Amino acid sequence: MATKIRLQRRGRKGYPFYHIVIADSRAPRDGKFIEKVGSYNPNTNPATITINFDRALYWLQVGAQPTDTTRNILSEQGVLMKKHLLGGVAKGAFTEADANAKFEAWKADKEKGTQAIINKNETKAKAEAKARLEAEVAANKAKAEAVAQKKAEENAAKAEAAAEEAAPAEAVATEEAPAEEKSAE
Repeated sequence: MATKIRLQRRGRKGYPFYHIVIADSRAPRDGKFIEKVGSYNPNTNPATITINFDRALYWLQVGAQPTDTTRNILSEQGVLMKKHLLGGVAKGAFTEADANAKFEAWKADKEKGTQAIINKNETKAKAEAKARLEAEVAANKAKAEAVAQKKAEENAAKAEAAAEEAAPAEAVATEEAPAEEKSAE
């Protein structure tokens, strides 16, 4: 039986995630499989990959062929590197301890690179949030100034209207005062 390591699509329309499965090459994509060895979620940044390292390595060693995408995933997780190093141990090129040391060094370097990407994304998100906050503060300040100016204009208009009302009342009062003086005489 020809076995493949391939992706099995799951999730809703427009938001897929995948199970990494070992399946007969003749089985349908989302159909029957032999074993599930991990999952892959491309919707996160960076993509989230969980894998049962030992089982994936076992299936590679017994001859399961990965598809192109799963080959990239397995390579990124180090399964193919470990298989390569174990092949070197089998040929006598180096010892198993040397192979494990090389693999751990590679894995530490890979994690450092991944952590750098995550830190870069977090820094970028914080900068964007700060910029949005500053823009919102500036917009709120502009709105507050516009409201204050409008209230000042309304208060000026009210004061002017009150002054106009007070001016005719004073004129009427001064006109009435001489009339009262004439009647007193």
